[in-house]
Amino acid sequence: MVDLILTVCMITNPSSCHEERLTYQAGNGLSQCMMLSMPYVAAWAGDHPKWKVKTWKCAWPDARNPAI
Repeated sequence: MVDLILTVCMITNPSSCHEERLTYQAGNGLSQCMMLSMPYVAAWAGDHPKWKVKTWKCAWPDARNPAI
């Protein structure tokens, strides 16, 4: 499992952006996630018409909380 991290901005206020994290099952790691994630990004965008996906990336869930 990897995190699909979307940076999304409001259509009506493009300076209002935040991250959305989706759990994605990628059998061969981050590069496969990036190559095959576009339908999931499009589905999220279709379900959230007030938001525009600016960028997306894949990361291991461990990267959520950096070590202290």
